[in-house]
Amino acid sequence: MGPPPAPPSAPAPAGTTAVPGLIPDLVARIPCESRDLQEVRGAGPAGGRQLLPPDAAQACLFAPPPGPRWALVATAVVVGVLIISCLLCVICCCHRGRHRKKPRDKEAVGLGSARGTTTTHLVQPDVEDLEADSGGAQQWGRLLLSLAYDFRSQEIRVGLKQAADLRAGDRGGTADPYARVSLCPPAGHTHETKVHRGTRCPVFDETCSFHLPPAELPRTSLQVQVLHSRRVSPPEPLGALSLPLGTVDLQHVLELWHPLGPPSAPEPEQTGDLCVSLRYVPGSGRLTVVVLEARGLSPGLAEPFVKVQLVLNQRKWKKRKTSPRKGTAAPYFNEAFTFLVPFSQIQSVDLVLAVWARGPQFRAEPVGKVLLGARASGQPLQHWADMLAHARRPIAQWHRLRPAREVDRALALQPRLRLPLPGS
Repeated sequence: MGPPPAPPSAPAPAGTTAVPGLIPDLVARIPCESRDLQEVRGAGPAGGRQLLPPDAAQACLFAPPPGPRWALVATAVVVGVLIISCLLCVICCCHRGRHRKKPRDKEAVGLGSARGTTTTHLVQPDVEDLEADSGGAQQWGRLLLSLAYDFRSQEIRVGLKQAADLRAGDRGGTADPYARVSLCPPAGHTHETKVHRGTRCPVFDETCSFHLPPAELPRTSLQVQVLHSRRVSPPEPLGALSLPLGTVDLQHVLELWHPLGPPSAPEPEQTGDLCVSLRYVPGSGRLTVVVLEARGLSPGLAEPFVKVQLVLNQRKWKKRKTSPRKGTAAPYFNEAFTFLVPFSQIQSVDLVLAVWARGPQFRAEPVGKVLLGARASGQPLQHWADMLAHARRPIAQWHRLRPAREVDRALALQPRLRLPLPGS
């Protein structure tokens, strides 16, 4: 029996011609550097070419193209340099932005990091800090004044208009300011304005006058103190102004803003203070005056006591006095006095409290006086107004004792009528 017949090959599609050895030629053209593949390619019978196995042909098709290794290394180095350059640019931009936000004139200097011999007291502070520490005009506020001099009556008229940008007198950031005007050397009385509650820009709108001869103008200065009113403790100074009248042209009316400076050192008070409580009942017309205590009196005074006097229409009306206290410069009285004052006359009444004591000559002399009523000024006027505004409620407050002659001059009491003695 002969060999079995070969299986019939699949017919070629229409329009194509099967060329023997075409696929092996295509595969042979694919670059493959493997020795095994070259050996298989040349191992055909009779010098012919043999088809590669399917796995070897696929490996050659998908093999990476050949290339030198130094190219890959160079590419990696270039990419790394670019990344580092970008990072350095970003860091430089951020550093410049921080320097722009902090100006040179406001940079903080760390003295601890300096390793030289420079000490802290050699570093000069900023100019703004020096102005703030030296108590400039903006720190103490301003005061609007008007000055006019009448050569006929030889009086200087001082108009207190308003103040602005005053310091705060309490923790709430507000103040209860009032102004005190006087001349130095003293000439006449001291004028105090009304107390303005809860403001740092008060509008005073008050005028006072002082008798001053023209020859005294060059060596006289106007003294203005702005104070914060406190009911129990003494007033707190908010600023002061000293204006020499010799440098001011008083031929015309001047109205100017003046900067306030730091208050001067308080002079020792020789007259002292007096604490008084007032209560008024409009229905019954009862005015109750309670003399509580005094303080700051001269230690050389003996047996101080207080006289309480009512003045009606510039004439002495009623009076009372406390019992004396011995051996103390801060006597405690706590004595009450009641006066019947109709409501129709309450605005015409002046209340005068005078502290008396025995001096070195063993004679009772007035130490100082306090004037309360509608004709008073400053804290005494505010105390009287609070008494009328809060009827039936006692209101206590400290008052500074003023010289007796100054209060008598402000009262302008009319002398009593003296009957002629028989035979005169």
